[in-house]
Amino acid sequence: MRNYIKDILYGIATGDALGVPVEFLSRGEIALRPITGMQGYGTHNQPPGTWSDDSSLTFCLAEMLCGEYDLTNLANRFINWRNYGYWTPRGEVFDIGIATSHAINRLQDGISPVLAGGDGEWSNGNGSLMRILPLLFYIKDLSVADRFNIIGEVSSLTHRHSRSIVACFLYLEMALNILQGKDKQTAYTEMCKTANDFLADEKEAFSRVLSGDIPGLHINDIKSTGYVVHTLEAAIWCLLKTNDYQSAVLSAVNLGDDTDTTAAVTGGIAGLLYGWETIPAEWLNLLAKKTSIDKLIINLQAKIDV
Repeated sequence: MRNYIKDILYGIATGDALGVPVEFLSRGEIALRPITGMQGYGTHNQPPGTWSDDSSLTFCLAEMLCGEYDLTNLANRFINWRNYGYWTPRGEVFDIGIATSHAINRLQDGISPVLAGGDGEWSNGNGSLMRILPLLFYIKDLSVADRFNIIGEVSSLTHRHSRSIVACFLYLEMALNILQGKDKQTAYTEMCKTANDFLADEKEAFSRVLSGDIPGLHINDIKSTGYVVHTLEAAIWCLLKTNDYQSAVLSAVNLGDDTDTTAAVTGGIAGLLYGWETIPAEWLNLLAKKTSIDKLIINLQAKIDV
């Protein structure tokens, strides 16, 4: 019996923790000493196994889904994370995106969660894509239109421009295909077909993804910045160009730049594809707050039929 919740949450946190020590280093800098396993300190001076805001906000979403779907509940968890270190690996926030921080300020001021995120074209960092994957378990049996609408609501707490919402939608559509037992190439091909048939907006921004030819791109054509389109492209490319969890997330980290988020987004879907048991034990054993993550997994399992 597969534990898909564990696959996703371990997959995200492990990829995230692999990328934290080298966040912001260029591809060329990392190439001088390629990442081959879990290490610590570096960019944020954190011990090995420390995950970032990517996992913190993912866990906040997963925890909200243990109860009723409630965006105000989720907003309060985000506020408590930023202000009080809730769901942080070691009691304090050491990394937060500018758009996410501004959105949490608005949430704290009482702005509706669906209006809190920035909606300008320049507000398309990867801050909602990095935390969206647990929503898969809530929307998996809904129509494509309903899936899109709920994804839009959850993304909008921090990122409500249509491009960020579409990125989350494409990612979750591919994950849904994997959850249904399709191989990675079929999952990608069918995601492209669904999206091309359904979407009215943002097709140009995602033209490379929706062409169906992401795996045909050379590594030099793959960017790994914090721009949401780049993160989605990089994650799909890493998944389709490798054949196991370890290779997928290490490929993501070694792309450089926004290493933790690229690896977290890759790691979530790679965990779903290959299973948490395929993540190296020496990596899992180093994860911060692993006992708390395990309790969250059990609580979500009790709520979600998967």
